Amino acid sequence: MTRLVADAVTVKLDGHTIVREVSLDVDAGGWLGIIGPNGAGKSTLLRALSGIVSFDGSVRLGDTAVKSLKPRDRARRVALVPQAPLVPAAIAVADYVMLGRTPHIGVMGVESKADFDAAVEVMELLDLLPLAARRVETLSGGERQRVFIARALAQQAPVLLLDEPTSALDIGHQQEVLELVDRLRHHRELTVVTTMHDLTLAGRYCDRLMLLSAGEVVITGASDEVLTEEHLARHYGASVRIIHDQHGLVVVPYRLPREATP
Repeated sequence: MTRLVADAVTVKLDGHTIVREVSLDVDAGGWLGIIGPNGAGKSTLLRALSGIVSFDGSVRLGDTAVKSLKPRDRARRVALVPQAPLVPAAIAVADYVMLGRTPHIGVMGVESKADFDAAVEVMELLDLLPLAARRVETLSGGERQRVFIARALAQQAPVLLLDEPTSALDIGHQQEVLELVDRLRHHRELTVVTTMHDLTLAGRYCDRLMLLSAGEVVITGASDEVLTEEHLARHYGASVRIIHDQHGLVVVPYRLPREATP
């Protein structure tokens, strides 16, 4: 299990500051959900945490600074699933999952039995063995998302970063994917960070939430501390009501009454 700590992370792209002085601390085995309006810098922050974009400040995986790691070693410690992963044309599920073993394959470029065993293990865990020969592009949205997560898990990295893992999925597949992430978090002792648009689901599944707006942290805390009507009105421009029940909270948008016309 690996603790993820970021201190004063700042990312500038094309001369523009996208993420400014962001700090976070995710306990080993914890799940942090990053929320915020479009353009808040959520995806860029995940890329910085994974070390694939340059940043000022520091990110540590346990006792190791991300900046000190070579790409191969970094990929053994942290796995990132972007919103729209690049999928080679006509690639089969099994071959795509095996790409996750790249950081572990030797200089000769030949997969070992351990590599095949690791890929089979995650495909079995995610119920993908029946789809092993299918081309990735022929799968449903929920099936593809499981494949993308399987590739990341094949890296056997203790930190898993997921950028909008439920985007473009119907509510049933959203729940399926999030239940899967939660199950894997406990089964594999993963430290998880996800960006999420659905605020109710974020509040229900994540241990803690961080609200990001204009590249800066507004608040980090429990769901009922972060998901308030005031915060969502100010930073999302949204009219919502927060309803609490025995299972947690629900974010309900409402429509302002239309002004009467003469």
